[in-house]
Amino acid sequence: MGKLTQYWSISWTFIKARFLRLDKLLLLLCIVASGFSVYLLYTMRRNGINPDVITSRTWKVQMAAAMAGLTIALGISLINYKFISRLWFIYAPAAIALSLLLFTPLAGSSTTGSDELNWIDLGVVQIQPSEFLTVAFIMTFATHLQALQRSGKLNHLPQVLLLCLHAVVPTGIMVAQGNMGAPMIVLLVFLVMIFMAGISWKYIAAAVATAPVLGWLFWNYFAKEYHKLRILVILDETLQQQEIRRYFHQQSRSLMAMSSGGLSGQGLEGGEYISIFAMHNDFIFSYIGMTLGLIGCILVLLLLLAICIKLLAVMGAAKDSLGRSICAGAFALVFFNTVINVGMAIVVTPVVGVPLPLISAGGSSTLSLYIALGLVLSVWAHRKKEYRMFYTETE
Repeated sequence: MGKLTQYWSISWTFIKARFLRLDKLLLLLCIVASGFSVYLLYTMRRNGINPDVITSRTWKVQMAAAMAGLTIALGISLINYKFISRLWFIYAPAAIALSLLLFTPLAGSSTTGSDELNWIDLGVVQIQPSEFLTVAFIMTFATHLQALQRSGKLNHLPQVLLLCLHAVVPTGIMVAQGNMGAPMIVLLVFLVMIFMAGISWKYIAAAVATAPVLGWLFWNYFAKEYHKLRILVILDETLQQQEIRRYFHQQSRSLMAMSSGGLSGQGLEGGEYISIFAMHNDFIFSYIGMTLGLIGCILVLLLLLAICIKLLAVMGAAKDSLGRSICAGAFALVFFNTVINVGMAIVVTPVVGVPLPLISAGGSSTLSLYIALGLVLSVWAHRKKEYRMFYTETE
């Protein structure tokens, strides 16, 4: 009994010491965002928004995903991110294999009328593999960048080409699935991470010069007809009127919903609400504008901006290039998801199925984002060289 008590005392002291090293402000901001998300989805159900799609299960799944994600993030924070980096041969193939299941009968599309393969339907639960593949990419790409930085070969042309090939693998899989939003996010994460790693300006200039050619190739050989219409409908008001019942339908109703909210919104307790397909995930910002008005939209954006700033702060405190790259990737993930999602709601970006981080309904997006945040928490917790767990310091 005495040994058991002693063992428990040592274990509790160990866990307490590790949790004291957590970035408590980042955790608090994420918990606030998740709590707000669950409440929004609950009010959607109560107010009868899209009752055929948004049920009591919607907010309950979101709450379960947030709690599970938070638990996973805390668990990851206890493990040295360098040790996790060394396990790339486990999670990278697993994420790719999960994505390849979308080419099997298990796959399903979340968009009526498109051939996008988004979900793996397991009956009880649906999984969106692209979300986990993106997080796996951040970790493996950070590992790749660190190896090149250590060897001093980051700006050698063959190595730069290999870095590009590293990004082509996940984006290629996503494009083959007909996905438009996820590969866009991966590309933006890739650009931020490689820039923060210290890529030479000559490669940046070359990328800018070749971008129009790559855009032309994508437009003519890879983009589906509905992809093109989603882009063109933003730029052409005449086409907007022609596609008011199809490709511009969601965004036109989004503008109506947000304008109906005014400065302070109609409130969450009842009003003349406007329903939009996918209002609980892709267009949840429209619901915020409708119910909480411009003030509510600004507060939500400030919350997400605070999370982004905190991610950059952790990046600045990281003790090595691996930690900085992980934080840069997580920052890009949150920042560009926010920009594109809000852009969809206000008709600045095309509808590409990108969630509002931690706010939109979606178990996969919530879980994967908390995994990324857990890696950032690990970078913060292990920013001092004298602290070690599962890993022997070499730097």
